[in-house]
Amino acid sequence: MRTLRSKIGVFEKVGECLYRYSSNGVYYGRIRVEGKEIKRSLETSDPAIARRELARFKDEQRQIDRSQGKLTLAELCDRYLKTVQHQKPKTVERKTFIVGRIKKDWPTGRLTQIGKIKPSDVDLWLSRYLFGSASRNLHIFCVKELFNSAVRDRIITVSPAAHLHSAKREKPIRLTPTFEQFKAIIADVRSQVFNADAQNSADFLEFLGLAGLGQAEAGSLTPADVDFAGGQIITYRHKTSTGFAIPVFPQVRPLLERLCEGKVHDARVFKISDAKKALAGACRRLGYPSFSQRSLRRMFITRAIEKGADVKVVAEWQGHKDGGKLILDTYSHVNRAHSQRMAQLMTDSEPENIIALKGAI
Repeated sequence: MRTLRSKIGVFEKVGECLYRYSSNGVYYGRIRVEGKEIKRSLETSDPAIARRELARFKDEQRQIDRSQGKLTLAELCDRYLKTVQHQKPKTVERKTFIVGRIKKDWPTGRLTQIGKIKPSDVDLWLSRYLFGSASRNLHIFCVKELFNSAVRDRIITVSPAAHLHSAKREKPIRLTPTFEQFKAIIADVRSQVFNADAQNSADFLEFLGLAGLGQAEAGSLTPADVDFAGGQIITYRHKTSTGFAIPVFPQVRPLLERLCEGKVHDARVFKISDAKKALAGACRRLGYPSFSQRSLRRMFITRAIEKGADVKVVAEWQGHKDGGKLILDTYSHVNRAHSQRMAQLMTDSEPENIIALKGAI
């Protein structure tokens, strides 16, 4: 029986392309593909498992496009970036930044051939940075996308980043103003007489808080989207690319009527689409925390729940399709108070608004 000599043990051929290392009994595969000899440990001492692993090893190697065998990490990065240019500008900017880090800081260098990259190389690259879970997850997603593209192109059979898992994100502290603070902010923005955009900014911020919509939805609103007779606003949730309708709430109707008056159907309701500077200035002058425009939407949701609005209905007002699960998870502190208030209705006496009918059975 033909054997391969080693300094420590002996490789004994026990079948076609199958060898057994005498010192520890581990099986190895040795195949030739397109004139190139490839060896790999099958990581088992069981002969039946070894034969199955050998078949898998042969199949993997036959799938590789060896014409791309010398493709470097830098070349793969450049190829990958060309495939994401259709995505949103911020997404492209973020992925370009992360790919730049890959090319600059990869442990074995940017000219490493893709087929020679190991999972430990990916781990070493990630360990170079000190970042929170959100940023780490973005890096993991990008590097997995990168190597998955190499798998799809048959440059490699298994991604060296396949073992990575997203980190659990810390629960953020969400700043939410009270309704009184919200009214004070709007009044402060309107009082800035030397700011040419003060009234437009105040209108924009007031609408966010009274309608419960986000910045993107408000910024794209037109008079054609507002049906005063039907009492609804048709809008588009940019985050999920879905359309939905909300009521023209009594608290927002006077503001909307004023803003839509005299405008053609396809004109923008608001002259601006971002009032974060005006909001930041008001918070600073009033000594409030640094509320964001998203904080005003949270205030609307919190206030709606506290006033007794059904969570499922509030979710529909936000364009959510989960029946209120996200809101219950995010606004659990409000839900507890709402739950206690609803619990007070569960008594063994008849509600006060029930009128007993004479002669009823």
